[in-house]
Amino acid sequence: MKKSKRYLEIKSKVEDRNYSLNDSINLIKDLSSAKFDESVEIHLMTYADPKNADEQLRTVADLPHGTGKKIRVLVFAEGDAAVSAKEAGADFVSDDEIVKNIEKGWQDFDVAIATPDQMSKIGKLGKFLGRKGLMPNPKTGTVVQPQNISQAISASKKGRTEIKLDSSSVIHFNVGKASFSVDQLIENTKSVIKTILDSKPEGVKGRLMKKASISTSMSPGIQLDIDDLEASIN
Repeated sequence: MKKSKRYLEIKSKVEDRNYSLNDSINLIKDLSSAKFDESVEIHLMTYADPKNADEQLRTVADLPHGTGKKIRVLVFAEGDAAVSAKEAGADFVSDDEIVKNIEKGWQDFDVAIATPDQMSKIGKLGKFLGRKGLMPNPKTGTVVQPQNISQAISASKKGRTEIKLDSSSVIHFNVGKASFSVDQLIENTKSVIKTILDSKPEGVKGRLMKKASISTSMSPGIQLDIDDLEASIN
């Protein structure tokens, strides 16, 4: 596929070497020139083998400065938990009409949270929510006890990113927008990397991170220095 003149001009500014986190984000800010606010993404190759049950990795990481977009939260709860969800700022609290709309394809929300007692009731929605990764799951912190509803909603609205190993042993995640300050992007990245390293699967012996690159939606990848990335969270 032929690359655009703009892409080739940007690529010429990226040296064939591993960059520190600070240098890479400064370069990302310099390279961003699209007419929209590009997302900043990191692609992290690991030594984990997703075929082995004890090497799988799935969790969520908080982003101190959010994702750069408004997060709409749907909560599956009843009674006092539903009241708490509304008071905590949930955009939607599920009822029979919302369930029917989901079955018809409605997905105008970014995060779905549920109390444990609702899981058996919403199991039938798995085929609708699962396709977009919206099904509540304890591993992603979206199945919570009623007393933790407010905290879960607050964390979701502030900004979180899902950490999931794909079939190629790679984790892809967003750390914000190109309009964010260098410090905001660095702090978001450190938060995610710390979560990944703290969640290292028991089956992975030795180092977890193999290679990593950072890019905006429209830029070429910038190779990251893994040693620097690990050291940045200490």
